[in-house]
Amino acid sequence: MNGLDGDNAMSDVNVSNPSMNAEALVRHEVSGRVGCITLNRPKALNALSLDMVRLLTNALLEFQNNPQVLAVLVRGQGKEEAFGHFCAGGDIRFFHQAALAGDGSLGDFFTEEYALNHLIHTYSKPYLAFMDGVVMGGGMGISQGASVRIVTDRTQMAMPETHIGLFPDVGGGYFLSRCPGYLGEYLGLTGQKINGHQAILAGLADGLIEAQRLPLIWKTLLSTPFESGEAVERWVQSQFTKFEPAQFPDKAAIDKCFALSSPLEISLALEQEKSAWALQTLASLNKASPLMVHVVLAQIRKARSMGLADDLRMERDMVHHCFHLLQKSETVEGIRALAIDKDHHPKWAHAQIADVAQDEWPLFFESPWTPETHPLRHLN
Repeated sequence: MNGLDGDNAMSDVNVSNPSMNAEALVRHEVSGRVGCITLNRPKALNALSLDMVRLLTNALLEFQNNPQVLAVLVRGQGKEEAFGHFCAGGDIRFFHQAALAGDGSLGDFFTEEYALNHLIHTYSKPYLAFMDGVVMGGGMGISQGASVRIVTDRTQMAMPETHIGLFPDVGGGYFLSRCPGYLGEYLGLTGQKINGHQAILAGLADGLIEAQRLPLIWKTLLSTPFESGEAVERWVQSQFTKFEPAQFPDKAAIDKCFALSSPLEISLALEQEKSAWALQTLASLNKASPLMVHVVLAQIRKARSMGLADDLRMERDMVHHCFHLLQKSETVEGIRALAIDKDHHPKWAHAQIADVAQDEWPLFFESPWTPETHPLRHLN
């Protein structure tokens, strides 16, 4: 998989104060029988700001109440063309600035983003996500709940949060835990980037359409007098590229290693595998925050038996703890190393996975709110 790796994709998200007015960051319109949404922040790989989360939410509510709209389409604007990188995640520079400043809008961002993720998963009309190019973090949050998840030959998908001292949020516990076997643990702990075909095999996409075909597909969707939302979905699905049945690369080794009960056991199993895949996977695991590797394994295991709303409430608790104590915040340090100072040498709280004490990671799952005061109490 060539192109940006997860670290570089996130480090390119450098636009904290977009110069264009907020409305221009998310374009939405009704054309024919579909509502169209375009994320329009291409210089930042369409990274989500709080304004963009609010604009997306408002557009979806507007389309939901419009009887002319049978289905909703969402894409990311490229630097030179109508399609490009879908969304590289949340604006991590904003996270860093807001955390250091004690800015309450940081909490608002996660509360409103997770509520948007829930809206998409429970949306009353077909919602079709065109996941071209980079699809990471928050980009997964606004696409995994889609009724049709379309990838391309340019898709680069990942949940690389452990490398910035965070965890795969935006419902990551929910959708990663539902991947076949133990692929969710593998993708969540290592931040491994996968291509479009691999995303389908991992259960994180429904079909692939070559990127060069997207402009004509989009134009056809806008001009066809569809009779129902289901007809929109069926037509898009008829455009999918056919693949021979296959299994995710190294699936047997992934299931063997990532089924184990602790990060230390997983890393020892990878050492014993001695394959090129195992060595690369171990190197990726060892670059991540040791503390957050423990947190993420617990997150995915817990989420496997949770509904979406409970998972999002759990993740809202977790992200509060990620930023709450600055002197101990792995996330603030991870973002500093990647996107602020760009030295790529985060000073994690622990040197290695074996150094994390058993009583440290459970603290992330203690809610700072009561059920009645939780910011996502309204989700069901």
